[in-house]
Amino acid sequence: MIIVDGYSLTLADVVKVARGYETVGLSEAGRKQIIDSRKIVDKILEEESPVYGISTGFGDFSQIFISKEKREKLQRNLILSHATGVGQYLPEDVVRSAMVLRANSLAKGYSGIKLSSVEMLLAMLNKRVCPAVPAKGSVGASGDLAPLSHMVLVMLGEGQAFVNGKLVSGAEALAQNGLKPVALGGKEGLALINGTQIMTAVGCMVWQDAVDLMKTADVAAALCIEALKGTRTAFDPRISQVRPHIGQLATTENMLRLTADSAIIESHVNCSKVQDAYSLRCVPQVHGASKDALRRLEETLTVEINAATDNPLIMPDTGEAISGGNFHGQPIALVMDYLKLALAEIGNISERRTNRLLDSHLSELPPFLTAYPGEDSGLMITQYTAASLVSENKVLVHPASADSIPTSANQEDHVSMGTIAARQAGEILDNVRYILAIECLAAAQGIDFLSPLNPGKGTGAAHKAIRQVVPHLDEDRMPAPDIKSIYDLIADRTLVIKVEEAIGTLKIS
Repeated sequence: MIIVDGYSLTLADVVKVARGYETVGLSEAGRKQIIDSRKIVDKILEEESPVYGISTGFGDFSQIFISKEKREKLQRNLILSHATGVGQYLPEDVVRSAMVLRANSLAKGYSGIKLSSVEMLLAMLNKRVCPAVPAKGSVGASGDLAPLSHMVLVMLGEGQAFVNGKLVSGAEALAQNGLKPVALGGKEGLALINGTQIMTAVGCMVWQDAVDLMKTADVAAALCIEALKGTRTAFDPRISQVRPHIGQLATTENMLRLTADSAIIESHVNCSKVQDAYSLRCVPQVHGASKDALRRLEETLTVEINAATDNPLIMPDTGEAISGGNFHGQPIALVMDYLKLALAEIGNISERRTNRLLDSHLSELPPFLTAYPGEDSGLMITQYTAASLVSENKVLVHPASADSIPTSANQEDHVSMGTIAARQAGEILDNVRYILAIECLAAAQGIDFLSPLNPGKGTGAAHKAIRQVVPHLDEDRMPAPDIKSIYDLIADRTLVIKVEEAIGTLKIS
């Protein structure tokens, strides 16, 4: 069980809950923090002074005072009116991630929510009630208001949820699991939706997948270097030691370990070629820079998953309710845009390596890696697909955080678009998986043509894993199923696992 206290949640914990269905509980400290914070809100509710979101309306309605008898209705209406999401539903792992992140934030004791409401959120999570949350509709400031409202609707017995893969009403989802809808007290609706948990949840899932993708990129590059009879000279550690970026150093070590004991590379060690093209020679510099961007994302997410992002914040030491802007998603927006570029560059350089494999003028391999050029097209059109995906990524990589549009009658006049940036990062990552799958397909075919020479220890394990799902291309067949098979090999981590079983853990930093 993962125990949340508002301070010690890790990215690994989030992944375990989101994808491994680990159960979640509250620490004793978290319970006390929630209870103490709620006492302060109860005291404020008894007073007649205006406090944003507790005894006033929201956004541009913050100047309107709400009487005591209408404050519970105010919170319910907040959730109902803010549930404006559109588009396809977010994946289950993202929603589960958002649920544990929201519970952890509330456990810090700065939001004034009732303990029973947090327990309800965790009960839904542990019973695998997954709210149906549309992906689009958040501008990433004042929190992820629309998507989080859809999450909270189910707590009220409203909206829709997935139970055992079936979409049912929120009321039915609760009833099937022996749960009763909650009635929100003062401040609670605001406490549940005023935060960055959707963009952060997407970010956490993309981060985990990007870790594996960076390793896969090194594997693909090493396979390509083998097939193209590239040199290991560019991976001399002394080169990176005089420019010691962490990602570059890690990539250099990976490339050396992947290609160690390669009979292919040894066979041309004394050839006349002085140096390889940039897409081969500069793998440590390019892949390494992307890994450094991923490390920056990890640093930001680690702070954010243990942050209080509510407004107003309830200060336990003084009893004050202080209005501020912790709900603003700019920290996440900027690093997700940074990661978008880092991922897109992995795809850019991969496609260039694939192109070299297919061009016989550059590869010294059969044209388009077919033994029957002219009669067969071989893997010619796979590069078209990779080029298409690279081009699509160039559109998606435009920084979402560079845009802002005012909302709530200009009260909320600068927004982050962080949730858009996070979703786009996921799209780019998926495209890059396919681009790397195409590179692996071509590289494996190229290595086949160099038989009986064997690749290195790591590249050999990768080649074997690929050949277990995709046979050598003897004559033309549909490449699409082959690409998808290798994509699956990448997505389910099998390729990286097989390589790491042979040479140990590949480095990211």
